Amino acid sequence: MKDTKKFLLAAVIAAGLALSSCAPTPGATPAQSGGSASAKTMNVGIIYSKTGPLAAYGATYYEGLQAGIDYATAGTGEVNGTKINLTYHDDGGDPDKAVTAAKDLIGQGYKIIGGTVVSGIALKLAEQAAQNNVLYISGPAATDAIQGINKYTFRSGRQSLQDVATAGSFLDASAKKVVVFAQDNAFGQGNVAAVKAVLGAKGATVEAVLVPEGQELTPFARQLIDAKPDMVFVAWAGATSGTMWQTLSQQGAFDVAPVVTGLGDASTFGAYGEATSKISFLSHYFPGASGTEVEKAMIAQVEKAGHKPDLFTPDGFVAGQMIVQAIRQGGTESTELMVKALEGYSFDGPKGKETIRATDHVLVQDMYQAKLVQKNGAWVPELVAVVAADEVEPPEKQ
Repeated sequence: MKDTKKFLLAAVIAAGLALSSCAPTPGATPAQSGGSASAKTMNVGIIYSKTGPLAAYGATYYEGLQAGIDYATAGTGEVNGTKINLTYHDDGGDPDKAVTAAKDLIGQGYKIIGGTVVSGIALKLAEQAAQNNVLYISGPAATDAIQGINKYTFRSGRQSLQDVATAGSFLDASAKKVVVFAQDNAFGQGNVAAVKAVLGAKGATVEAVLVPEGQELTPFARQLIDAKPDMVFVAWAGATSGTMWQTLSQQGAFDVAPVVTGLGDASTFGAYGEATSKISFLSHYFPGASGTEVEKAMIAQVEKAGHKPDLFTPDGFVAGQMIVQAIRQGGTESTELMVKALEGYSFDGPKGKETIRATDHVLVQDMYQAKLVQKNGAWVPELVAVVAADEVEPPEKQ
């Protein structure tokens, strides 16, 4: 498993709500944290999918962000005397809509932009960050293409190479041909590239079956089966996940080769049908996976607000921590100083110790092996193993 570390490289979230919230690091003194009645205001624009195909992911990112800001400012919504004003803007899954929102925010003087679960949108927002010298903290978008894309772009979630390296922890030497079954978009293509980088480097032949949006799935499932793989890696996200798994099961894909995939959000736990016990799950996160005190605080805050933590709740929470760190150490005037405040920043996040690699802004973090088990008539995730952060750390781009 350790030899995956040097091969990693590659992948997914904002509509007219305005909300103020932010907070100092627990343990900070009032002087360090701010809290004065005459606090300045720092506007932060969050561009995420309130609507669109990935709206469910956008919701959990949003909920985690509220909890993260609250945690990082100890409930004050302020840091160093500055009130953090978060404004929310819906990308609807549309890159053009996201870019329009970003340009409008930048034109108003915003120096920090965050969000999006959509990889294609993250790339567009990273371009805006570079062109306009603003700090951009991407959300759950997992594309490896934003790794080191420019000095202004960071991420608060994991990336595809970390997913694939975790998948590699399931492999044995007998897997000589790996077929990636994925959506034909930036997320899917990024996963193909990552599998080639990681598993191809271990000697596997890697092929891809990419499914365009809106296409009938059966012919692609047959294409997968006809490829005669030794292992199938499935990279799929969004509302069509249930249909996809049902199609693979109906076509007999699970009888052909072992299947490894990323564990999705809670709505997908019952979507695998009779194949559930046959799937090996890599996991970015599920509630209770880490058991850290920060995770417990995150869960408590989200539940207090009437929600349930899910797959991308930590991505929002960590974004909150990063926004506060950027302002606390970098101030409110200089983007360059905010960037320096985040580079090399190591902190206790919901998944344990997390570190922003200074050279290319990779978020180094633990990943998980998981399985789904029956509990009270429902499928729930259970931890199989923690895959240490350094085992799945993407290599620096050459």
